[in-house]
Amino acid sequence: MPETKFRSFRVEAVVLRHNDYGEADRLLTLYTRQLGKTRVLAKGARKIASRKAGHIEPFTHVKLQLARGRDMLLITQADTVDAYLPLREDLILISQASYVLELLDRFTYEDESENPSTFRLLTDTLARLASNNDPWLVIRYYEMRLLDFLGFRPQLIKCVNCGRDIKAEDQFFSFSAGGVICPRCGQGLPNLHDISVDALKYLRHFQRSSYTDATKARSNPEVQKETETLMQGYFTHLLERELKTPGFLKKIKE
Repeated sequence: MPETKFRSFRVEAVVLRHNDYGEADRLLTLYTRQLGKTRVLAKGARKIASRKAGHIEPFTHVKLQLARGRDMLLITQADTVDAYLPLREDLILISQASYVLELLDRFTYEDESENPSTFRLLTDTLARLASNNDPWLVIRYYEMRLLDFLGFRPQLIKCVNCGRDIKAEDQFFSFSAGGVICPRCGQGLPNLHDISVDALKYLRHFQRSSYTDATKARSNPEVQKETETLMQGYFTHLLERELKTPGFLKKIKE
């Protein structure tokens, strides 16, 4: 980005997480519209009198003035765009928002590359959760669109083994092949997972629809559980490790 050549520049960001750094500073991991994922240092942010502290909590959508320090970027000014306050008032919502952030954090690297589509998806998803939209629908839509943007779009239209169009019947899903395998090909193949015709229908719908159209979907609890389990398995395969927040969310719901 041309603006990052200057010593001081402005970015729009969502705070993914933060850690204490030194005696009074805070190290933040951000997802920005201009730089993708990056780390910045908020000097003095843990001091009681700090003006930055309230603007740099996780889930917060902020505008930041950054300066290039010797070793890392430094925050010189912070202004909140949206704090998504309802997310902070309910433990389940906090956990769901944490899952949204964790998924993006795990799939991305610090590379200073602009990605406005992913940034917009992130802020829209947090706003939808904060606005009391159906969390299952919000999160499944986010998962499918995020996979698209990051280059992991699953094949849900044709069998990934034979290439034939998938028919309206129960199928198999292969994490390693990244898509659906038809019943004829799936017989005898190892490490396949069942996917019902209804679950496949909803995932297809989310993959090809705008969010407005996606909200027209109506599913039963069995399909919701099936799609959630399948997506978690796929993410575990892609990341080669389990995500932390789904397990915590399951415990608090129980």
